[in-house]
Amino acid sequence: MTQIYPCGTTRRECLWDMGAGFAGLALTALLEQDGFFSRHVDAAAARSPLASRAPHATVKAKSCIFLMMNGAPSQVDTFDYKPVLEKYAGQPLPEGKSYINSGGRKVGFLTPAWRPFRPGGESGLMISDYFPNVRKHADKLAVINSCHTDSHAHGSALVAMNTGKTFIGRPSLGAWCVYGLGTENQNLPGYVVILDKRGGPISGQPNWSAGFMPGSYQGTLFRPVGDPILNLRGPRHISPSVQREQLDLLAQLNARHLASRPGGEELASRAESYELAFRMQTETPDAVDLSQETATTQAAYGIGQNPTDEFGRNCLVARRLVERGVRFVQLYSGGGHLEETWDAHESIEKNHGRHGAEVDQPIAALLADLEQRGLLDSTLVVWGGEFGRMPFSEGPGAPGRNHNPYGFSMWFAGGGVKGGLRYGATDDFGFEAVGNRVHLHDLHATILHLMGLDHERLTYFHQGRDESLTDVGGHVVTDIMA
Repeated sequence: MTQIYPCGTTRRECLWDMGAGFAGLALTALLEQDGFFSRHVDAAAARSPLASRAPHATVKAKSCIFLMMNGAPSQVDTFDYKPVLEKYAGQPLPEGKSYINSGGRKVGFLTPAWRPFRPGGESGLMISDYFPNVRKHADKLAVINSCHTDSHAHGSALVAMNTGKTFIGRPSLGAWCVYGLGTENQNLPGYVVILDKRGGPISGQPNWSAGFMPGSYQGTLFRPVGDPILNLRGPRHISPSVQREQLDLLAQLNARHLASRPGGEELASRAESYELAFRMQTETPDAVDLSQETATTQAAYGIGQNPTDEFGRNCLVARRLVERGVRFVQLYSGGGHLEETWDAHESIEKNHGRHGAEVDQPIAALLADLEQRGLLDSTLVVWGGEFGRMPFSEGPGAPGRNHNPYGFSMWFAGGGVKGGLRYGATDDFGFEAVGNRVHLHDLHATILHLMGLDHERLTYFHQGRDESLTDVGGHVVTDIMA
C-alpha cells in the first residue's frame, strides 16, 4: 500500500523532489555565476511591455508602415523592367530551369509586360503604368529586384514574409519591432493590422501573431470599413470611473495570483490588454476620425472615390497612427483568395489593372503626405507581396502568370532609405534573382536595422535557446541606406 505523507505526496515523490531540489540549487548557482539570469530577465515583469525602449543604434525611423500586396504582384509587370521579354515573346523559358515548381499548373511561354514601363523622377527608375502615381515618387524609392523566398504556396509564403519561417507559431515582424522598441503612445496599440474588406490572408492570424512571446506584442486588428474596433466602448450605464475601479480590483486579484505563481506571462499579457483597451476608449476614436482631415487631403487619398476609397482610408488611418506614435502598421491589399487578391492566374491585365487602380493613388498620397508633414524621415514604408510571378504564361492563350519564389521585387521608402535606387537584379527574363540576391531573412534584417534594431542582438529566450526573427541567417542591405 502506498503511504501518503502529510505534504500530500508519496514517499517516492518526496524523495524525487528532494534529490531534484538539491541538484536544482547547484544548477541555479552555476547559472547565476555565468550571468544566465541577468541575460534572460523578463523585462515585461519590470515594466509595461509596451513601454518605449531605446534602440540598439540611433536611426531616423521610429515607425514602419508595411503595405502588403496579398496574393503576390508580378515583378515583370510592375517594378522589374525586362524588355528582353518582348524579343523572346511566345518562346519557352531556356533550358536549365528544371527546378521550377509549378504547383501542377502548365508552364507556358515567355510573355512581355502587359503595360508599358516609363522612367520616373530624376533617377529615371522604370516603373509600370500599373503605378503611374507611385512613379511620380520614384526618387523616394529603393527598389530591390533580387528578392527570393522559400515557398511557392500563398499560405506558407505569407507566414514566412511576416514571421521569417514557413511554419506557424513564431512572432511576426511587427511583434519583434514592438518587443524591441515598445511604442511611443501607451493609449494606442503598438502594432496595428488593417485587412482588406474582402477577407484576410489565407493563413490568417499567424501572420500578425506574437508567437511564443507575450500576447501584448501581437497585432491589433482594425476593421477596414465602419468602426475600426467593435465593442470598444463599454455599456452606457457604466461610467469611466466605475470601469477604472473594476480594473483596479481585477489588477489586485491578478497581482495576488501572480505573486504565488511567478512567470505567468499569459495572465500578465491579458491584464495589460484590459488596461490598453480602457486607455484606447479615449484616444482611438480621435485617431481614426478622418472627418478631421481636410477635403483636399481626403481627395488626394482617393477617399469617396471608386475604386480607391477603402485603401485610401486605410492609408490615411496609417498616417494618423504613426503620427500618434504607433510603432508598426500593416495594411493588406487583396483579401480572400485568387482574383480577389493579387493572385493573377486568370489574367494579369484584369487582376493587376483592378488592384493597381485601388492602391496606386492612395500609396502615392501617403508618400506625399508623410513628406509634407515631415514624417517620411521617421517612417519606413515597405511595399511587396509574399513572392512574385513567372515571366511566362500558364499555357497558350492564357494571360495569367503562376507563382514565383525565385525572384521578385519589393521597395522601401523613407526612414533612412536612399531614394531613386535600384538594387539587385533578376536574370534577363525576370525569372530568378542573380545579382546581389536578397533572401527573406535579409529583408527582415534590413527592416530591423532601419528601425534601429540589430537582428542578431534582438532575441527572445524560448525553450532553451535564444530565438530571433532571422534565426541563423540574414544580412543587412546597407547599399539602400542614405
